[in-house]
Amino acid sequence: MNGQAANHLNMSPRREWALLLILAGIQFTHILDFMIMMPLGPQLTQAFSISDARFGLLVSAYTFAAGASGLLASLYIDRFERRRLLLVLYFLFSIATLACGLAPTYETLMGARVAAGLFGGILSAMIQTIVADVVPFARRGKAMGVVMTSFSVSTVMGVPLGLYLAANSDWHTPFFGIAGISLLLLLAGWYVIPTLQGHLHARGETGPLQGIAQVLKDRNHIRAFCFSFCMIFAGFSVIPYITIYMQANAGLSATDIPLIYLAGGTATLFSAQIIGKLSDRIGKLKMLQIIAGIAVLPMALITSTAGMSVVTILIVTTFFFVFVSGRMIPGMALVSAAGNPKNRGTFMTLNSSMQSAAMGLAALMGGIVISRNAEGLIEYYWVCSLIAIAFNLTALWIAKNLRVYQ
Repeated sequence: MNGQAANHLNMSPRREWALLLILAGIQFTHILDFMIMMPLGPQLTQAFSISDARFGLLVSAYTFAAGASGLLASLYIDRFERRRLLLVLYFLFSIATLACGLAPTYETLMGARVAAGLFGGILSAMIQTIVADVVPFARRGKAMGVVMTSFSVSTVMGVPLGLYLAANSDWHTPFFGIAGISLLLLLAGWYVIPTLQGHLHARGETGPLQGIAQVLKDRNHIRAFCFSFCMIFAGFSVIPYITIYMQANAGLSATDIPLIYLAGGTATLFSAQIIGKLSDRIGKLKMLQIIAGIAVLPMALITSTAGMSVVTILIVTTFFFVFVSGRMIPGMALVSAAGNPKNRGTFMTLNSSMQSAAMGLAALMGGIVISRNAEGLIEYYWVCSLIAIAFNLTALWIAKNLRVYQ
């Protein structure tokens, strides 16, 4: 892998650290807003009297909306100053999340989820673009590790707390909490996030469609998109239906479910930092190959935990969280460097659309593959594991051919 150097904003270590924390916080609320839907599956299917497939559509609606908005955003994302665009999108996302909490019916919740996806789906691309603009490639693994702790914090604190609030009030409450936190982070981001407009000078007078054409004609970009799609599809072939399977087949109670996220989130809170530092030390590609290779085992085991003890199930699910989410740290460091710096925003937004499409298609695929027998048990979930492993290994094959810009 080779590439050319890119110019980065000079920031003091303290200011850079504060920026990464704010970006991690924004990522936290965005991820939590998406993740909270999955453990709420049993409550939502009961509250609205819907099937597992219709619940899968509720999950997919967010990701498909995010993918569509990403395609639209690719027309303009590199034509605006990054700080202002991020804050505007985040404000609209906060309002949409509040609307989710206020939704009285399945149809209105579906509409609110679509709105949240339209605005929230672009946030990850914006965050990764800002990290790539600010942090040199040599330190980007650690920076991505900091931002990726948002996943850990959302699982160790956000999801269990959200489930607790939902159990002691109703499913609306977690969305109110996410909206409140988002508004506080919006204020903090206004003061901490720097003005970033160097890309405006680098791209010159190129029109929006020309910018997309420049991104799409680069074969390295296409490889990066395929790599991202496979990485995400592998994880979300399994993730949306973990809670439903654990309660229906593995025999876990509703009070046991938060333990899965608590144990997995706590472990990834530490493992993300280790993986990020090792990615910078031994190389992003090599670290990806190690983590994604190990991830095959928990991918295979998590859909076959029926009959296991609670402790054994927690071990399996914790390893799943650590290694399946851990792949994304060196993986996204590679992807962020695979885009030409002058079109990085457009590239990352299109990449985000690919990831959103992968989430939605994987969730739909899972809803089609699995079924319920006469006893209400989930069947054919193990097929989702085979699909996940196949896409995971395909991603590793593609990664070897990625070229990176410094």
